[in-house]
Amino acid sequence: MTRVVAAPRLSNKWVVLFLLLGIGLFNQGDRFLLAGLVEPIKAEFRVGDGFMGLLMGPAFALLYSLLAIPIARAADRMSRIVIIVVGCMVWSAFTAASGLAQGPWTLAGARVGVGIGEAAFQAPAYALIAAYFVPEQRGRAFAIMGLNTYIGQTLGYVAGPALAANATWRYPFIVMGASGLAIGLVALLLIREPRRIVLHAETKPPRLGALSAQLLRISSYRAMMAGMALGVLSGLSFGLWGPTLFARAYALPIKQASTLFGLAFGIAGLVGMLFFGALADRSSKRDATAPLRLAALALAAATALIVIVTWTPGLGVARWLAVPCGLLGGGWSVGVVVALQHLLPDRIRATGTALGMLAVNLLGAVGGPWLAGALSDAVGGDPTHSLRIGLSIVMPLGFVGAWLIWRARNSLVTDREKLVDLDG
Repeated sequence: MTRVVAAPRLSNKWVVLFLLLGIGLFNQGDRFLLAGLVEPIKAEFRVGDGFMGLLMGPAFALLYSLLAIPIARAADRMSRIVIIVVGCMVWSAFTAASGLAQGPWTLAGARVGVGIGEAAFQAPAYALIAAYFVPEQRGRAFAIMGLNTYIGQTLGYVAGPALAANATWRYPFIVMGASGLAIGLVALLLIREPRRIVLHAETKPPRLGALSAQLLRISSYRAMMAGMALGVLSGLSFGLWGPTLFARAYALPIKQASTLFGLAFGIAGLVGMLFFGALADRSSKRDATAPLRLAALALAAATALIVIVTWTPGLGVARWLAVPCGLLGGGWSVGVVVALQHLLPDRIRATGTALGMLAVNLLGAVGGPWLAGALSDAVGGDPTHSLRIGLSIVMPLGFVGAWLIWRARNSLVTDREKLVDLDG
């Protein structure tokens, strides 16, 4: 028996995509805004690299990771766009509150609030895009959506310090928070929730525990998520600490270092993301595992390059290396996301994505930035050298991630067949 849940006429899918991209810009921009303002915040609150790593990692990402699962569970049953917009309202309010913090721990509290709100975005947004776009178009759609990372990076690294230069480090947080509230309201007015086709209406959705156990038995799912977690840990550690490294290593003011780093890596990453999305679409028509092969190769190459950049003594060489580094590192995650959405049935797509992203965010977003900062403090001595050591311990884990993603190819097709029963 097939039951179709009625819904109003759909919005234009490209309008939906670009509105979600707009929300995603503020979702990502807030994270890189903090990274671009590390030095003035440290100076005012008199804290070290370890504490700033705590703000960029655990303070933000711990509850973000844990709450993403129940929120995604709700998104598989309720309106995804309403959930996304409510989350946007919450994180935007706490972003503005970050600019009003009176001490390091009130700032940490605001970052926790940002993480709570942002937990409502990632999995529901991917599931909503997958509902609007046919499989042959999802690579490009996810690549366009992924631009939020690189445009948001530029927004945080370039616009943030520029605004702060004319006021204080607090002002950019207030501006970004207010802007996020506005784009969320526009999305709520223009995006309609697509109908869901439910097979065997009498069958209830699988319980979370049973679904988690089922997915953990799927070898390609385990390998993809573990590989993506290690790749994010590697890349995000470099991305969040990069402006500080440039400022220290090349004796640049933080505004100039943030702008240079954001533009050099952000523009190349944006191009790489678009190119990878188109390539993933084309290759997946012939072979569903091809996006994973491309992702593994790109991640391995990007990891090697960011390690080299970290130790490059000359600014000119670092800027040139940013181009291939951004092109390769910009899009590898698209291949994993395309393969994941191919693997998961529609009825469990948001929850299955969130469960996988739990590992990605706990290890990558929580562990990476904090670990690099803590290791930097532990090494001590010259701050440039200590930060380079900390990053060089963390970033090579991207090679392990690439190997795991490569291995996921072996069982992707057969694993998809195993999960079909969950949709019935």
